[in-house]
Amino acid sequence: MNKKKWVAQLQAQLSHLELSVDGAVLAEHSSDKWYAESMPEIVIFAKTTEEVSQVLAFANEYRVPVTTRGAGIGYVGGCVPVEGGIVLSVFKMNSIVEINPQDGVAVVEPGVITGDLQEAVADLGWYYPPDPASLKECSIGGNLATNAGGPRCLKYGVTKHYVLGLTVVLATGEILQLGGRCHKNKTGFDLTSVFVGSEGMLGVITQATLRIIPHPQTRQMLLASFEQFNQAAVAVQAIFQAGHLPSALEISDPFTIKAARSYLGADALPPGEAQLMLEIDGFESAVSSQIDLLKSLLHELGALSIEEAQDTHACEAFWQRRRDFSYALRATGLIKLNEDVVVPRSKLVQLVEFAQSLSTEYPVQVASFGHAGDGNIHVNLMIEDTPEVREQANLALDKLFSWVIEQEGAITGEHGVGLAKSRWLKQAVGQEVLDTHHLVKKALDSNGILNPSKFLS
Repeated sequence: MNKKKWVAQLQAQLSHLELSVDGAVLAEHSSDKWYAESMPEIVIFAKTTEEVSQVLAFANEYRVPVTTRGAGIGYVGGCVPVEGGIVLSVFKMNSIVEINPQDGVAVVEPGVITGDLQEAVADLGWYYPPDPASLKECSIGGNLATNAGGPRCLKYGVTKHYVLGLTVVLATGEILQLGGRCHKNKTGFDLTSVFVGSEGMLGVITQATLRIIPHPQTRQMLLASFEQFNQAAVAVQAIFQAGHLPSALEISDPFTIKAARSYLGADALPPGEAQLMLEIDGFESAVSSQIDLLKSLLHELGALSIEEAQDTHACEAFWQRRRDFSYALRATGLIKLNEDVVVPRSKLVQLVEFAQSLSTEYPVQVASFGHAGDGNIHVNLMIEDTPEVREQANLALDKLFSWVIEQEGAITGEHGVGLAKSRWLKQAVGQEVLDTHHLVKKALDSNGILNPSKFLS
């Protein structure tokens, strides 16, 4: 059936749904934070699991591509409707259905903003730890699709560690209830985990039962500056070796620090070409004692200066400064290609040195910062936005990803594969693992309608 016919058929058959073929709406749903874009034929705003089921049953019958979309905050083109068809927006499925501290669960729909869930849970004295940098904008559905992380996953883990149950609609329209409210459940295959991180290619998540934990009583932070990056990286290992497990441990390189000073003001950051930011949380007496021990350790390791945040307000000021790094890099006037590679922690210095070496061979500058505690460093290639430079930047990425894979690292720790990293997937996982991906995809989406032309095409 040609496009005009199936669109007309859908409008007639599913007229009770909220749909749009308006050009502005289509354009709004044609891209994410990456540069690729492609127009769908129609956008459907689902509000219930049943509506999602109806859309997928229709699409599967007529072989219409479906790209599911939440807040559209991704960085890898994951919700770009490459083959047109239907964009299925779940953003209006935004209810926090239940928060139950007695069971230690929160039940939410996929359109709920991550930060809103955190605040709602915190109001009851509980905690939902996953904290991607875009938590005030990104949705739970997107977090589930990419298995999102964030700074605090060092201590608390990533999104998948908080998923107890899911409602998932398969490509055929069938509805699965996976897992549940129990914090332990070993009944059959762990199908719940199959859908977390599947980037909308195996089914559509319409509800999630998430684990919540008691909120830490307090938190404090330290910001230590160092003359050189390798000193800060050595400090990361020393902190762990001394028996400390911060809730977050962030590192920043010279290019990032220079850009931040230019953007925020010369005196906004302490002296030095690298910095380490760490957060400790828990009971007040324990946190204060641990902070004192860490200050002494950082001084011994050659820190030029150490700033301390002793309450929530001061901690948020530290985190805002960290979030401002991305804005500082954008303010350079260059395009930021944000790569979320991961290496074993012992390879931090080598990663940053290798990334910086790319600027001697290609027309790129490199800014590296991020989650030092788990080796997930955001290597940002800063480029001029021209076709020639983008082509050269892709060659630089080839070298970066090849090096990371050789070091037993991963090409993505948080953002997912999507479009942006699809051409490196086989190299990253190997042919046998890629073949197994295809087997799973074929079993759950035999007609290939869900998020087509991404990394399994």
